[in-house]
Amino acid sequence: MNVLLTGSAGFIGSHIAAALTAAGHRVRGLDLRPDGLGAAPADARDAAAVARRLAGVEAVCHQAAKVGLGVDVSDLPAYTSANVQGTAVLLAEMARAGVGALVLASSMVVYGEGAYACASHGPVRPGPRPREALEAGRFEPPCPRCGRPLAPGAVGEETPPDPRNAYADTKLAQEHLAASWARATGGSAAALRYHNVYGPRMPRDTPYAGVAAIFRSRLLNGEAPLVFEDGGQRRDFVHVRDVARANVLALERVAAGPPEPGGVRAYNIASGEPRTIGAMARALAAAAGGPAPVVTGGYRLGDVRHIVARPDRARRELGFSPSVAFTDGMAEFAATPAEMPAEMPAGSPVTSS
Repeated sequence: MNVLLTGSAGFIGSHIAAALTAAGHRVRGLDLRPDGLGAAPADARDAAAVARRLAGVEAVCHQAAKVGLGVDVSDLPAYTSANVQGTAVLLAEMARAGVGALVLASSMVVYGEGAYACASHGPVRPGPRPREALEAGRFEPPCPRCGRPLAPGAVGEETPPDPRNAYADTKLAQEHLAASWARATGGSAAALRYHNVYGPRMPRDTPYAGVAAIFRSRLLNGEAPLVFEDGGQRRDFVHVRDVARANVLALERVAAGPPEPGGVRAYNIASGEPRTIGAMARALAAAAGGPAPVVTGGYRLGDVRHIVARPDRARRELGFSPSVAFTDGMAEFAATPAEMPAEMPAGSPVTSS
């Protein structure tokens, strides 16, 4: 299969390119940076460049995006330009070229806070945590009806979206645009909602670097990882090679026909084994032989407390299951040199993949 891969020079995209090639597919890249696939750099918002790349393509794997949470509303134009406009241009050109199969890199951030249950009121969706609660060290979101403590659970794909920041807003917008494209063209689309991806070639000191890369950068400098809140935040850490394999499986699935008639089929791409941020920091510090983490009590507005997933749908429908164990992956990650992010033109989207 001939595949156009956007974000092909990035962290996840470079692994997807290798996985697709190993599976016998032919990969054509589109990225603002050289990607080793032979094409000149190009912007996903450039309709003419996208049209040229789509010639002879049978499926698209869309990974390019500006990433990070966004700081405030002044970030909205940059995020919407890169993520929403870039996706809209791509989909419009796919429709013109008659390309009918799409895999979209989405994210767990579309869910907002994860799944919670109240002993009195059952499943509930808490709102954003207020600054005054975070400053007072009250990190767990209370029941929005009675104020009592909640029990965190795992989100399934049927969980209603509740984005909490600029990046999350645009990732959900990408899913909506893909659904509109699928309905209008009869195309087949899957949205892979990545959880916390880590592994070789993960950049440092960029918005996407994530907590694992930030901790590793400090350890490489002989400094202790600084853990926000109380370290009890629950996340799901999934290795980049597993994410790349999930993309191959999803592309082969959508190329065979629509997994969700008239829309986009979402899949949680996760390990299914949640860990706390504190536990991850300790595992990484131990693997790196560095100083123990320091819990700071600090916080970031817009962060969620717990977000972990049920990956059952991906296992059942795509045949996906993670192959890299947490301890092995963290040991490899600790030993892998950190990559410096490439310099990007001002205003350019940062590839999320």
